Amino acid sequence: MSKVSDDAAAQLTDVLRDGMTIAVGGFGLCGIPTDLITIVRDSGVRDLTIASNNLGVDGKGLGLLLENGQISTVLASYVGENKLFMQQYIDGLLDVEFVPQGTLAERMRAGGSGIPAFYTPTGYGTPIAEGKPTAEFDGRSYVLERAITADLALVHAHTADLSGNLRYRLTARNFNPVAAMCGRTTFAEAEHLVEPGQIAPDDVHTPGAFVHHLMQASAPKDIEQRTVRPRPEMQEVA
Repeated sequence: MSKVSDDAAAQLTDVLRDGMTIAVGGFGLCGIPTDLITIVRDSGVRDLTIASNNLGVDGKGLGLLLENGQISTVLASYVGENKLFMQQYIDGLLDVEFVPQGTLAERMRAGGSGIPAFYTPTGYGTPIAEGKPTAEFDGRSYVLERAITADLALVHAHTADLSGNLRYRLTARNFNPVAAMCGRTTFAEAEHLVEPGQIAPDDVHTPGAFVHHLMQASAPKDIEQRTVRPRPEMQEVA
């Protein structure tokens, strides 16, 4: 059965509500579900908790929701390049839980795997561990981290078949697979839609079992920081 929606905006808007926890794939502007984020912005829902590596940049990505006053709580690894995120955090307008990147990825993966919590040495003895249970295993200290299970997950893939199997491209893979896993309902956008069987089994990064709704991605890609290499001087041929 095809998971491609003729009106993904209507389906996503119907699911959205104030106070939701939403897991979002991407790293900066790499691999972010721009079309889906825009639908969330246009819906006007408020008091959102966002679990994502960061909030993009000013005016792009999750920065759109931030500028629209729709986010109240953030679980992220760093403030990144978003000046508004930094200012709202400093001003106490956002409730921010900083989570080490590996821990954030594992918390999402655990949520999608039915694991309620796990122990990790990362953050032990730092402010990250304050208020959390700790334990010692084989002479090493660990901190207990709770899994993230989101009401909704939004991800971006390079290729998807109609059954919802997803393949990501290069570093755009980043947090997308674990975000897709931890959502009770997952919406995916893809640059290319193909028939079932046209993605080799070994190339499926997110099985279709985790994806509930699928749409064609249309927004152009943004580059967060454009850098170029100097062109090497042409060498004279003797």
